[in-house]
Amino acid sequence: MSLLTTSGLTVANMVNLLSSLPKGIEYPYVNDSTHTVVTIEEVVRPYGPITIKRWDPTKGETKNTAEPQTISTAMMNRIANAITNGIPINIDRLLGASYNTRSALETLLCHTPPFYYCYPGRIELIHGKTKIKAGHKHVIYLPEVPHDKGVLCERKLEHLEINEIPSKNVVYNALELPAHTPKSGKVDTDENRIHSQMQMAIYEIGCCLSLKTFIAQNDTGIRYKGKMLSEHESIITDLRTVPTIGAFDGAAAAGKLIDAIWLGDKSIPAVFEVEQSTGVTSGLTRMSNFKKTLPEYRGMRYIIVAPDEYREKVTREINKPEFDHLHAFYFPYSAVSEMLGLCQERKLKGVTEAFIETFLDDVFAK
Repeated sequence: MSLLTTSGLTVANMVNLLSSLPKGIEYPYVNDSTHTVVTIEEVVRPYGPITIKRWDPTKGETKNTAEPQTISTAMMNRIANAITNGIPINIDRLLGASYNTRSALETLLCHTPPFYYCYPGRIELIHGKTKIKAGHKHVIYLPEVPHDKGVLCERKLEHLEINEIPSKNVVYNALELPAHTPKSGKVDTDENRIHSQMQMAIYEIGCCLSLKTFIAQNDTGIRYKGKMLSEHESIITDLRTVPTIGAFDGAAAAGKLIDAIWLGDKSIPAVFEVEQSTGVTSGLTRMSNFKKTLPEYRGMRYIIVAPDEYREKVTREINKPEFDHLHAFYFPYSAVSEMLGLCQERKLKGVTEAFIETFLDDVFAK
């Protein structure tokens, strides 16, 4: 977690900056049109999480009625990795629809001395021509010229524009679902297709990380890139053939319907359940039963992959007492697309499976 980024800023540095802001003080949001205020309630060092409260006084809300919320380590890590000294970043764009406390974190950062808000111009492609238009709100990290703590400061930028012409597209490659799926007995639907696309995205990301991927037994009828899943070199269709699983009584049977599992030579880096239309509880239950059949493998992660709008539902289910032992993570679709796009655009080298943690949202509150 202390790896240096292009700015030299780490999660620990960010936590130290935020912990220097007095607790209980009402910090206004950057946007003048937003009347919300946020307070820091608790900071866990060295890497977070950070507990906050936020409310809108113009709507009759008060601190006493506001629910505590969490700024996660994963979110701070993604921002730290994206920051370069003197280069504006759009936090909303960086995080997409992920992390419902992203605006609160942006606000608190801008109240610390090295962070300013700014409005760089933006370059757009309109009818085949590039044009410079008024910019959106960004955050810029300028540790050499800090401002006073606890205040918001705008940094005026001249002759600096942000290119908003897309530099890459995320491509979900061709897949064919069987006419009737064993899982539901229904003809191919958009929901089934999206579910399978997420499985194949997990597979492609796994290939980039030099991992093999098990795909659920009841999804092996899928054809991907013109071939059956069993014909793909890095796809496993029978857990009994995997030494880290097949050697333990009941493990292969408990895991056969799990949507995807990453497999290393002697490790199980991640277990995934994709929740496109089914309940989150069923996926967590399958992962829980699977975990109980295995020894404690170091670095094994349990991950719920779900639409961005499922955040509250996923968070609620992950934090149920019966699933505490999983410490499950949330992998929103937008983050899957972001990571897949990176894998498609770049041939990553020397990156381990731990790289996925910068894209996960740690919504486990205990």
